Amino acid sequence: MLIIIWGVPASELPAMAHHSFAAVFDMQGAPVKVTGTVTRFDFVNPHGFVYLDVKDDTGNVTKWKFEVTNPNALLRLGWTKETLKAGDVVTVEGPRAKDGTNFGMGRTWTLPDGRQVFGNNPDAVR
Repeated sequence: MLIIIWGVPASELPAMAHHSFAAVFDMQGAPVKVTGTVTRFDFVNPHGFVYLDVKDDTGNVTKWKFEVTNPNALLRLGWTKETLKAGDVVTVEGPRAKDGTNFGMGRTWTLPDGRQVFGNNPDAVR
């Protein structure tokens, strides 16, 4: 009986910790597209993150953060831990955070060598 009582609250933790893309990102609006310099790539669970410095036309730098899927799914999409390195210039496109901050879901990435890769399963995330 003690195991059942303990197991019920513990089983709720993963569900509370995970979020819906639609709850965080504006999936219906126009996607954001930025080109910037990678400052950090976190190839981690449950989702990876890429941090960019993006310069505007006047040279001012804004910091952006893009979420990508988990490492296992990234590997299936053609990524490795070495796909992005600090200093790489990339272009990323995807939905922006609903709160308007410089945070987005990195759906399509153009790498320094010109290849395009998906940061999320293109069929599952629309």
